[in-house]
Amino acid sequence: MKSRTTSRIFGHDSDLVSEETPVVHEALTDEESTVLKTVGWISAGLGAVALGLFLGRELRQRYKFNRRTPYDIYSHSGDEQDVDFGLGI
Repeated sequence: MKSRTTSRIFGHDSDLVSEETPVVHEALTDEESTVLKTVGWISAGLGAVALGLFLGRELRQRYKFNRRTPYDIYSHSGDEQDVDFGLGI
């Protein structure tokens, strides 16, 4: 005895698909295909540009942080701070 699921997987069950079933898959026209390809390439390019900008910014910040001078580290050591900070006013 064959199970119905096995025969449906391999397409041997002819009573499941009738000849009256409309075809759902319609072929894309050349113009629609070209538009979809163009939109896909543009979105991929914009994604690559965004990734490049983000990675470039991160690398530049790390480079600048690792090349600090003593003047950069202590540049705000003598600045006055707000008196109202921490007083709860």
